Amino acid sequence: MLNNYKSLLNLKFMDKGIFFMLMSAMLGSLSGAVAKVLSESMDPIEIVFYRNLLGVIMIVYSFKKVSVSFDFSKTHLLFLRGFFGTVAMLLYFYTIATIPLGEAVILNKTSPFFVTILAYYLMKESISLNTFFALIIGFVGVAFVIKPFDFEISIGHIFGVLGGFFAAAAYATIKKIKDIYDARVIMLSFMGVGTILPLLIFLLTPYANFSLHTDLFVWALIALMAVLSTVSQWFLTRAYSLSKASIIGVIGYSSIPFAVGFGIMLGDSIPDIVTFLGIGLIALGGILVSKK
Repeated sequence: MLNNYKSLLNLKFMDKGIFFMLMSAMLGSLSGAVAKVLSESMDPIEIVFYRNLLGVIMIVYSFKKVSVSFDFSKTHLLFLRGFFGTVAMLLYFYTIATIPLGEAVILNKTSPFFVTILAYYLMKESISLNTFFALIIGFVGVAFVIKPFDFEISIGHIFGVLGGFFAAAAYATIKKIKDIYDARVIMLSFMGVGTILPLLIFLLTPYANFSLHTDLFVWALIALMAVLSTVSQWFLTRAYSLSKASIIGVIGYSSIPFAVGFGIMLGDSIPDIVTFLGIGLIALGGILVSKK
């Protein structure tokens, strides 16, 4: 009787985690679509700065409603989560601005491959033959999307793959601290670094232009993107906290059709057959890796 109750309880948590991941995928793709519209009038670094600044304000306000305790023993992991996540976001928003939205999202979804590789080199986890073939399938899919055989690889595609790598590093830190910190604290570490790092880039380098926008429509889009991405991040963090990473990783690929659809609505061309094949291979490889 007790075992049956535990099974039902686990199923309930699993279903909630899947629902949260689906919501995160849809809202994250919609946030990416808004970012693509904003990229026509803003530098990607500006988008990251404003997105995270408003996110920080929302999360800090939420602390007034429901306070949380704070453990200082793992603050270095909070910082790493924020740093890796911010670099991944900078690369992702640049990719969104330069290549079709669907391709940007699928290249970001290479993160499970990098998680497996990092686990092998850093944590000495073994890689089975099936997982090895899954990695090959995934990276063949990447080749089909970026089309290196055309000898016209764009910097956007390269940044897209690098964004997947840093996203993998960020997700790895979430798993280490999810039982120590409230989801909002983890999000605040990400958005706090995501506000400070772009600001430092603006102040210390000549590679980004910062301007104070007065167009109310632009600010409305910034606010919408901040709300969508903040809620998406909360759903993502909760999903990984409630369900197995292997299951959540599979459900996360639902963001691909959302992103392709939103991209087409914004004027992206329909992906050609080679790109569709690459998208399918990356998704298949990611699912197989997640199920290892």
